[in-house]
Amino acid sequence: MSRPQPISHSDYKVFIPIQTRWMDNDVYGHVNNVTYYSYFDTAVNHYLIQQGVLDFESGSTIGLVVETSCQYFAPIAFPDSVEAGLRVTHIGRSSVRYEVGIFKVGDTETRAAGHFVHVYVDRENRRPAAIPAEFLTALKPLAVASDACL
Repeated sequence: MSRPQPISHSDYKVFIPIQTRWMDNDVYGHVNNVTYYSYFDTAVNHYLIQQGVLDFESGSTIGLVVETSCQYFAPIAFPDSVEAGLRVTHIGRSSVRYEVGIFKVGDTETRAAGHFVHVYVDRENRRPAAIPAEFLTALKPLAVASDACL
């Protein structure tokens, strides 16, 4: 199996700024590995809210994370300013695979890269639901060329 490699800044479609916080650092002086997952979640949900499609308080459809992973290539630390690059590599009937790259501002390659899968469900019964049309419209600009995407 080949070793994962950093991903180019140009391979992502949209960028969300994230400011590291003092509490993000661990005892080794860099952002702790679990914090990257928070950055992923923040970036995706920020984008969906910004697009006007995520109503996390009363929307009838919500996304639940069912899968996640991350590869680490280089550290970041407080007080670094970072940006999360977003792209979508799969859209199913009720699921979306978001890929997120974490860059220190000015980087050309990811410091960390990962993904997570949202399964969209009905808020009340928590059963999978078709992705609403307005979500699909918001996801289209993030989609990369793939047979599995729009």
